[in-house]
Amino acid sequence: MREDIQEVLFTEEQIKDKTKEIGKRISEDYKGKDLILIGILKGSVMFMADLMKEIKIPCSMDFMSVSSYGNSTESTGRVKILKDLDFSIEGKDILIVEDIVDSGITLSYLKDYLYSRKPNSLEIATLLNKPERRQTSIKPKYMGFNVPDAFLVGYGLDYAEKYRNLPYIGVLKEKIYK
Repeated sequence: MREDIQEVLFTEEQIKDKTKEIGKRISEDYKGKDLILIGILKGSVMFMADLMKEIKIPCSMDFMSVSSYGNSTESTGRVKILKDLDFSIEGKDILIVEDIVDSGITLSYLKDYLYSRKPNSLEIATLLNKPERRQTSIKPKYMGFNVPDAFLVGYGLDYAEKYRNLPYIGVLKEKIYK
């Protein structure tokens, strides 16, 4: 797999350090609150698992599967919920956990959808932020790294369901996905 990577953007150690930093901030900000982390499948799984280990206050978790990409590398602009939450979020403090915020289309839809369920608060935590591709006003409260407009894989991010298991985040060679 390494031969398919043009360059490593963030090492396993850099990701670990940033996740620890974000977890500390979340622990401070949500102390005494009823925090539920909602991971967006599948990409957020690795970040969410590591982030939860760094949150030092009680919290719950659930997952949603939401897509605006289908099998493409570009967002279709149409959002589809493939798996919804398993329990009520009314009156809870919700933190959506994402691997990467790109166009913001999916998250914008998801925020509106979840707000209709009357949470106490709703914020976003993401490991990666790609602001130059943003098509909405979405702004994550907790953010790891700003990234360039490149095709990224590793640490949960995939191309055709592959590369998620890389322990680092890298730029996929263009010849792989073109």
